[in-house]
Amino acid sequence: MVSIDQIKKLREETEISISECKKALEEAKGDLEKAKEILKKTGKALAQKKAQRITKQGIVEAYIHPNKKIGVMIELFCESDFVANSEEFQKLAHELCLQIAAISPEEQPLMEQPWIRDPTKKIQELIEEHIAKFGENIVVGKIFRTQI
Repeated sequence: MVSIDQIKKLREETEISISECKKALEEAKGDLEKAKEILKKTGKALAQKKAQRITKQGIVEAYIHPNKKIGVMIELFCESDFVANSEEFQKLAHELCLQIAAISPEEQPLMEQPWIRDPTKKIQELIEEHIAKFGENIVVGKIFRTQI
């Protein structure tokens, strides 16, 4: 039997729905690390299923580095206005801008880059996790980066 505290802890760490956290913990027989791996795999599977869904909503995010020498703009698309307007989606767009400011997509394709905040995770995995959180397809559109 999985405890409420275990579910709560996994939910806080992954931000995935309570029901998915409970399923993963039950499958992992209460092992938190195994549950995280299960959620990672189910997130990839969900992202693959949703990849064909149309993304008509989204936002444009911009970032200027404090030294005023690097500027980034990115289009980030999703399926609904509800998700596009959410704080978490906007935070993801900002994180992608920071990533692009740090490592140009010309040096290495964005989706293959290790995430600057957690080098054990690629940008593709970060986006897949957000697809699992929101239950919607997420697509990176145009990217503009300039540097002086």
